[in-house]
Amino acid sequence: MFNKKSLAVLFIILMLTTIFTNSAIAQETPVVHSQPIVIQGAMDIEMQDMVAALKNPKEITYGGWTFWQGTIDKQPVVISRTEVGVTNAAAATLLAIEKFNPKAIINQGTSGGHDPELHRFDIVLGQKSINFGKFKSEHADLGAGINPEAWIPEDVSLRVGGKSEYFNGFAGDPELIKVAQSVIDSYKQGNVVTGVIGTADEWNRELDRIAWVHENFSTSVEEMETASAAQVAAAYNVPFLGIRILSNSEPQGEDWDPKAGTYCQEYVLEVVKALDQTYLN
Repeated sequence: MFNKKSLAVLFIILMLTTIFTNSAIAQETPVVHSQPIVIQGAMDIEMQDMVAALKNPKEITYGGWTFWQGTIDKQPVVISRTEVGVTNAAAATLLAIEKFNPKAIINQGTSGGHDPELHRFDIVLGQKSINFGKFKSEHADLGAGINPEAWIPEDVSLRVGGKSEYFNGFAGDPELIKVAQSVIDSYKQGNVVTGVIGTADEWNRELDRIAWVHENFSTSVEEMETASAAQVAAAYNVPFLGIRILSNSEPQGEDWDPKAGTYCQEYVLEVVKALDQTYLN
């Protein structure tokens, strides 16, 4: 039999358990009042300024990937630090979609120039992003040597509606491109163009290699995340756009400059501000 004192103690324990449980859930579960736009950056220098621009930021971590949830000009925004590389980008994009249900995703940050017409601090809006690290080679006997120029590029497979389809890159969302183009005049550090963003777990500095990739894939720049994130977004039918700034250009002999990360974020913030509530909601 419980006496009054025992019942009171039991009630207090149950209340404390409920409070602590709800507190733990609140820390782990994002609060999404309406569909946000997710902005991705692989490294701190590619996303820390945008985190600073958030109003009432809330930091949430899943595994090795961290997100900051808040608002910019009253618009719901989630900043995602994807970490570097195609695997990290895919995982971070999947988490962003499953946890935050975004209206759109922008993957942005630094890149190396492929197009000899582009210079450091120019920005490329991804009309398409493509995986340029997927190849197959024909048989060659032992001792015949290695001939990467003869390797055959392969399209990326993705299951859509229960069927496997092959994609020669992933197109940037036309409406997002229009919005990004509408604020080009705000960018004073270089030119803003549309082009092809090439993705692979590579950092190429050999001019012949860069020229070969540019010729065969029409790449404007190279980096390590955009096409991977775009592939996951395509699987979920989430509008996506890659925005990449040249932080260096081997064809132009222009070395890496960390200021590129800040310049790109400044431009992307203008893009976010130009996205009206009709698009986001």
